[in-house]
Amino acid sequence: MRSARPLVTALAAVVALGLSACGGGGSGGSSSSSSSSSQASSTGAGAAAANQCTKGKLKTTTPGTLTVATDKPAFPPYFEDNDPSNGKGFESAVAYAVAKRLGYAPGDVKWTTEPFNASYAPGPKKFDFDVNQISITPARAKQVDFSTPYFTAPQALVALKSSPAAKAASLADVQKAKLGVQIGTTSLDAVQQVVKPSSQPKVFNDSNDVVTALKQKQVDAVVVDLPTAFFLTAAQVPTAKIVGQFSAPGGDKWGALLAKGSPLTQCVSQAVADLRESGQLQALQQRWMGSAAGAPVLK
Repeated sequence: MRSARPLVTALAAVVALGLSACGGGGSGGSSSSSSSSSQASSTGAGAAAANQCTKGKLKTTTPGTLTVATDKPAFPPYFEDNDPSNGKGFESAVAYAVAKRLGYAPGDVKWTTEPFNASYAPGPKKFDFDVNQISITPARAKQVDFSTPYFTAPQALVALKSSPAAKAASLADVQKAKLGVQIGTTSLDAVQQVVKPSSQPKVFNDSNDVVTALKQKQVDAVVVDLPTAFFLTAAQVPTAKIVGQFSAPGGDKWGALLAKGSPLTQCVSQAVADLRESGQLQALQQRWMGSAAGAPVLK
C-alpha cells in the first residue's frame, strides 16, 4: 500500500512507494497489518458522548468553524477541479459529511493547505483534521491521531486497453489470463486467494518491473491497489485502463488525521463510524471511486 498520495507526488517518488499494498510503516510505506488496524481502532475507540460532539461544544481551531486540511494541488477522484471546497470528489464529500454529523453547515467549513509530508509531523496543527489519502501506520500514530478509517483500499485489475483482459466483466473472466503482481504485497495475496487464476501469476521484484511488464505486454493484466491504479492509468500507462476493483484480504486504511491528543478525535471517529453504519460512506465511495470513476466492481 501507499503511504503517500500517488496522484500528488512526483512519478519517481510514487513508483518508489510501490504499486501495491506493501508492508512497512512510517513514510516508507503504509501498513495493512493488524497493528495498523488496531491502532486506528484504539485511537477512535469508544463512542463519544453525543452532547460533546456538537458545534457548540467542540474545541476547534477557530470557534464556530471546522478547519479541514489537504494538500495542493488536489486531484481526482479524491477532489475535483482542484477545489476541495466544492464538495466534489471522495475525500471532499467525506469531509463535508463528517462536518454535517458534527453540526457544521458547508459554510462553516474552512479549507487550508497542508503538505502531505508535513501533516503527520509532530507538533501543533493549524487545522482540525486533514483528509489527504493518509495511510494509518503505527509510526505515524505515535506523532498524530487518526480517526477510525474512512477508506480501506480494495484491489484493482489494470490492463492495456488493447488487451482481451480489458473486456473482463468478472473475476472469472481473468482466471485464465497471465497476471502480473509485485512480490510481498497484499495484491499478491489477493490474486492467490480471491482471483485464483488457473496458472501462477508472474511475480516481480518491484513496482518498476510491474509497470514495464504491463507496457511490454509480458502479462495480460496487473493487480494493484485501487488508488495506485488511478495513478497508473492517469500518468504512468495512459494506454491502460482500470478493468475493475474487488475486495480482498488486507487493505490500506486511510483515516482523518488530527493533532496528537486532539479533543476532536473521538468525535470525528464517531462521525465516521456513523457514516459507515448508515451506508453513506459506502455510497460516497461508490459514487466517486466506483463505476463513475472508471472502476466498476468485479465479482
